[in-house]
Amino acid sequence: MIPLDHPHPRTRRRRIAAGATGLALLAGALSAAPAQAAPSQTIDPLQPNFGPNVQIFSPATPLAEIQSTMDALADQQRDAEMSSARKAVYFLPGDYGTAEAPLQFEVGYYTEVAGLGASPDDVSVNGSIEVYNRCLENGGTSNCIALNNFWRTLANLSIQVNKAGQDGCRQSANFWAVSQAVSMRRVHVTGANLSLMDYCTAGPQFASGGFIANSDLPVTINGSQQQWIIRNSKVTEWTNGVWNQVFSGVEGAPAETGFPNPPYTTVAQTPVSREKPYLFVDGAGRYNVRVPSAHMNTSGTSWGQDVTAGRTLPITDFFIAKPGDSVKDINNALAKGKNLILTPGVYDIDRTIEVKRADTVVLGMGQATLTSAGGAVPMEVKNEEGIVIAGVTIDAGPALSPVLLTVGKEKSGKKLDPRNPITLSDVYFRVGGPHTGKTTTALEVNANNVLIDHIWVWRADHGIEGFTNGVNGDTDRWQTNTGTNGVIVNGDNVTATGMFVEHFQTFNTVWNGENGRVILYQNELPYDPPTQADWTQPDGTLGYPGYKVGPNVKKHLLEGAGVYVFNQNNPSIVTANGFTAPNTPGVTLRHIMTVNLAAGTIQHVVNGVGAQVDSSAPGVPSYVVQFPAP
Repeated sequence: MIPLDHPHPRTRRRRIAAGATGLALLAGALSAAPAQAAPSQTIDPLQPNFGPNVQIFSPATPLAEIQSTMDALADQQRDAEMSSARKAVYFLPGDYGTAEAPLQFEVGYYTEVAGLGASPDDVSVNGSIEVYNRCLENGGTSNCIALNNFWRTLANLSIQVNKAGQDGCRQSANFWAVSQAVSMRRVHVTGANLSLMDYCTAGPQFASGGFIANSDLPVTINGSQQQWIIRNSKVTEWTNGVWNQVFSGVEGAPAETGFPNPPYTTVAQTPVSREKPYLFVDGAGRYNVRVPSAHMNTSGTSWGQDVTAGRTLPITDFFIAKPGDSVKDINNALAKGKNLILTPGVYDIDRTIEVKRADTVVLGMGQATLTSAGGAVPMEVKNEEGIVIAGVTIDAGPALSPVLLTVGKEKSGKKLDPRNPITLSDVYFRVGGPHTGKTTTALEVNANNVLIDHIWVWRADHGIEGFTNGVNGDTDRWQTNTGTNGVIVNGDNVTATGMFVEHFQTFNTVWNGENGRVILYQNELPYDPPTQADWTQPDGTLGYPGYKVGPNVKKHLLEGAGVYVFNQNNPSIVTANGFTAPNTPGVTLRHIMTVNLAAGTIQHVVNGVGAQVDSSAPGVPSYVVQFPAP
């Protein structure tokens, strides 16, 4: 085990004004004849045109070419935190790298790396696929952290870790030092440890992640990760823990005995799960999308013995959108029965994308980003079962949007099949950061029987807008990047596995629906309220809790949750409670905590219960094992 001190707040990270523009067209990108005018596309199932931001390698590609291309991409995207570049790199089934000549590369911002096999073991990388700390001071030699290592994806391949040629420390593990909005799915790692902390780079080495699902892992070093969720996976051993480590349906997970020391929350079976859709190539070389089925009460990986249960959609069943395509054409294609692939890039959305048909799949590639234009609502999902939205980032624009994504119509009364839930997988939201953003609510869920499987809903605490971040009473960010609520859930029987919601200006999450189930919730309260009056409820309550269960809710279960405070703008600000919920037997909050990140005060964890956290003991959590007490 690696001894740790409690990490400093993520707020001490530097704002990086990434000047990176798009990477020049990578050599060897798969191409085809331009598509016909949408929505009547002609798609070659053997060579679909995914556009210039997608790179596809085959085992026949010279290893030196793959290495140089991936090194160039990593150099381009390593510090491109707020850039507009979006990239996807896919590997056709086969072997890449050898014991003598391993393939070793890093994954930078807005980059997806994935295999195109039916199973993760169909694509084997002998080498490493990694993320290291970013060193932000003294010419890249100090203040080395992973706190801002956001927006990247690794999926559907196996790694035989081979660090030949690297120094002794680097040879000890495959490093995946990431934080929010990063997913690792369907990955099989052998040959060395997996470390979620980069302990080889100069410190302080802090990290604040993260999410893993449906993966088979060796000894995994959590290290300095403040919080983490791993779902429906296998792990040989899990070491370390800082504040909040959650395991759901994980074979080999550590016991939660002794909570909060260590701070483990272990759920034996995931109550509702559906794996994210993935692109693959069949034996005839045709491209398809596999759409996994939903399951109840499961553990372990879905691919260990057989192909993941579900349905296969040929690529010809999709409208393949590219930046610049009109929402009108996208909606026409959806209305005609097509599914939707969003190729990598930034899309200006001036009217709502309407997903109306049951079992429709919307799949983003390479962190595809929908940005609201003119105050439009970027996407609406209707009350129809089985719709899947996956791999999409949704940004607020400078004109106020009432909401960024709505799921279902409130009080529609329509009953959906719980065995085929509407599903959101790796869906991320931003208000501010690369540009000014304004919204009232980022995500509103009104439909029943919805599955949320990893979201990050972020009102930005830093960006390239030139703001001072509200230090010393400055109101720039508070008044300009505005977001009232992060998530509002009105539907019943909604399950969430991995919810990260941060910095909104009143309640970050409000849960009004019945029979909600949440496994891991992480929240940071906003850094920038200028005064206590700006952070006081109309009834006089000091501050807004980071998680609110509605007063009329009769049944709700939250497990493994934290609310953090860092009132950077005004350290004297007080929040009464990190959580609030009805004090009733059917509502249970289990393994919850608050923590101070060096400024501000939370008086209680939940409903007046739990010790105060303040700047007298930064980084030391206050825990409540269960509320109401059993």
